Amino acid sequence: MAMATMRKIIPKSPEAKLGMRVSDLWDVQEPQLSPTEKLNACFESIPVSAFPLAPSNQEIEIKSDATLAEAVKILAHHNVLSAPVVNVDAPEDASWIDRYIGIVEFAGIVVWILHQSEPSTPKSPSTPTSASAIAAAANGIAFALELEALGLGSAATTSGDFFEDLTSSELYKNTKVRDISGTFRWAPFLALERSNSFLTMLLLLSKYKMKGVPVVDLGAGRIDNIITQSAVIHMLAECAGLQWFESWGTKELSELGLPLVPPNHIIKVCEDEPVLQAFKLMRKKKVGGVPVIERGGSKPVGNISLRDVQFLLTAPEIYHDYRTITVKDFLSAVRSYLEKNQKAFPKLTEYITCKKDCTVKELIQLFDHEKINRVYVVDDDGNLQGLITLRDVISRLVHEPRGYFGDFFDGVLPLPANCRV
Repeated sequence: MAMATMRKIIPKSPEAKLGMRVSDLWDVQEPQLSPTEKLNACFESIPVSAFPLAPSNQEIEIKSDATLAEAVKILAHHNVLSAPVVNVDAPEDASWIDRYIGIVEFAGIVVWILHQSEPSTPKSPSTPTSASAIAAAANGIAFALELEALGLGSAATTSGDFFEDLTSSELYKNTKVRDISGTFRWAPFLALERSNSFLTMLLLLSKYKMKGVPVVDLGAGRIDNIITQSAVIHMLAECAGLQWFESWGTKELSELGLPLVPPNHIIKVCEDEPVLQAFKLMRKKKVGGVPVIERGGSKPVGNISLRDVQFLLTAPEIYHDYRTITVKDFLSAVRSYLEKNQKAFPKLTEYITCKKDCTVKELIQLFDHEKINRVYVVDDDGNLQGLITLRDVISRLVHEPRGYFGDFFDGVLPLPANCRV
């Protein structure tokens, strides 16, 4: 009978086993420490090498001399949103810093194209002021002329068949991944060594706003793992039932100061706005997604995320019947496409909500189940009360001790010339 009441939780996944490791450390912490201090101490004692590796089909790399078309095909085939780029000119015995030149994303490729169409505010007589001049300055006259010939003008006038024409153009087929390495949403690595701690990784993903942290094997000069915000949230979801997690996860959002983003700070778009304008707004405001509202209304009717921009490249043919592509047209076309292509990846980011009395545990399980990056907090009438992202949740798990990073950032690889990140 005693044995039956002492049943031990048996971890079923690598993430759950990691949670048990935290539990063992939690049990030996000094009793006078606060729960947050205990978690900090636990995560500081675990190296990032202990974090479960990404699925084998996600361990992909893209060569720097691959074309944009080839990069998109590789990302789509492996069902991933981004991948490290290997410098093909690096020697065999290169260090990881010389071997990799950054991470390329679906969104980064599209946003780079959109950037070429935007005139900039002249800062000096030598500053290019037109879309063609900007593109010519960055990538050569031939590129600018071809982009102009394809018809990429303002976000409001770009026709529905533009991206179909683009993906069959010589521009798209010939521009190399390395050609966009100095533009928006491209960044050099701030990587961790395998011996660095979980606490360091969690702080980089939250306070320092990194979406993913590469972990490098210095001996092999290669990336060993890439730990993302989503992967951390999944790990936390697998830790349900463990004492350290329950003591934190059973608290309501307000007890942890969530949501961090109040309703008057949430950026919105109307469903009749051009979709390219919505993506440009996200880039300008540096947000990953926005709620969609009806013109003249206040309640959201949907959500559009920066990662949804990839559907402009992976399924460009679904928009050719539209004279212009509004947010509503875009969401409708993508939903119709996904209904006909059940295996397509990823799914459209839907408008997912929770209430203020939701617990952190329930929120984490919602994030993990829906595979989303943001949840909107609403009242009983559906009115927006706030916004919570993956980063917000992770930021409430740990805190940065005074002077923790020291000179950690001093060795960060400098940004490429003309970088806009």
